[in-house]
Amino acid sequence: MCSREESETMRFFNMVGHVGLCILSVIRTSGAVVCFFFKCSTKGLLPPVYFRQIFKQAIDIGLMSVAIISFTALFTGMVLALQTYTAFSRFGGDQSVADVVALSIVRELGPVLSGLMISGRIGSSIAAEIATMRVTEQIDALHTLSTDPIKYLVFPRIFCGVTLMPFLTVIADVIGISGGCAVSVYKFHSEATSYIGETFQTVALSDITAGIIKSVCFGLIVTLMGCYHGYNASKGARGVGTATTNSVVSSSILILIFNYVLTAILF
Repeated sequence: MCSREESETMRFFNMVGHVGLCILSVIRTSGAVVCFFFKCSTKGLLPPVYFRQIFKQAIDIGLMSVAIISFTALFTGMVLALQTYTAFSRFGGDQSVADVVALSIVRELGPVLSGLMISGRIGSSIAAEIATMRVTEQIDALHTLSTDPIKYLVFPRIFCGVTLMPFLTVIADVIGISGGCAVSVYKFHSEATSYIGETFQTVALSDITAGIIKSVCFGLIVTLMGCYHGYNASKGARGVGTATTNSVVSSSILILIFNYVLTAILF
């Protein structure tokens, strides 16, 4: 009987110890990410500025992401309008479809889905590219050439992610609302003018501003996680895969967490 109690006690303490180690690991990683961000911010604002790298990342992060953002937002708005009309028509509230679709997309779905899609496309790409440069010692070669890898590799990606993410979110908002309008007009025979008018009356400037604030935070999260995990990748091909996976998982989780926090603060 005593041996069984001792084994259960040891199992409990092992579980508590494992939880404690996980918490310490999260705290240590969070501190390292914050230090990495401040290091990038302080160095990135000092000359020289690599405008060629910024332009290259602007094309990759901004222009090349428009298609996937538009495709995602279009079908999200269409499905949202379809489900909203199906549910509200039971209670005679089918006239509120435009309100629900517009507010849902501008406040939540536009920024969040854009952030998650950019995390999968750009965050993984950033982590894999920088991790490969770390593994193949190209980052060490930059030091040899008297080029700061933080300024050359990290800052242009974070800068473009923060500045271009609001534009991608606005595109997602417009196309998502347009998708909802198309479903309402062609499937449920609503009037396009009344739908658009209801949308403009419902969406306030504060809703658009809140979505833009969210998108700036999400752009920072995606690019920062990609750069951090890629820059601190371990040696070998497995390190590249681990950095890529950690980048997408951590940025996706942080987007969902910060979405709740920002929603609670802004609304």
